[in-house]
Amino acid sequence: MHPLDKFKYCPICGSSHFEEQDEKSKRCNECGFEYYMNPSSANVALILNDKKELLVVRRRKEPAKGTLDLPGGFADIGETSEQGVIREVKEETGLNVQKAKYLFSLPNKYRYSDLDIPTLDMFYLCQVDDFSSLKAMDDALEVKWIAIKDIHPELFGLKSIQQGLMQFIKEMP
Repeated sequence: MHPLDKFKYCPICGSSHFEEQDEKSKRCNECGFEYYMNPSSANVALILNDKKELLVVRRRKEPAKGTLDLPGGFADIGETSEQGVIREVKEETGLNVQKAKYLFSLPNKYRYSDLDIPTLDMFYLCQVDDFSSLKAMDDALEVKWIAIKDIHPELFGLKSIQQGLMQFIKEMP
């Protein structure tokens, strides 16, 4: 099901004449309101320690509950992508990110409430100076370090994370 199929009535005037314009928009034939379905901003943290091991988490919730993941999540309204990745790392791992350097982005679909939400996943290389507060919190069931050579992207439950890991490992500094 396309996400726009959930929108049956115009959110401005309530008309049932809220009709598909194209694959990314609907328009109300009564009041003229037009809604575009654009991707949500999601942020992913790549955190390395001094041994060049990558910090990974195990997902506590669906989608892909129980699989490996990287710290991250959706940006909140009013925050930058960098602020979002820093907040998500803190919420999931207890770590304080000193610097978040943008690397690349990948389009994705995130399954939520039986709906595929289009996202734009932005990957950041995050610098953390102190790992003493590391613990699994919030959406993370477990946190652990994995040597880059031992990373198997297929063990990560979300497709964009798998793709992002392959790209990161290939381009790693």
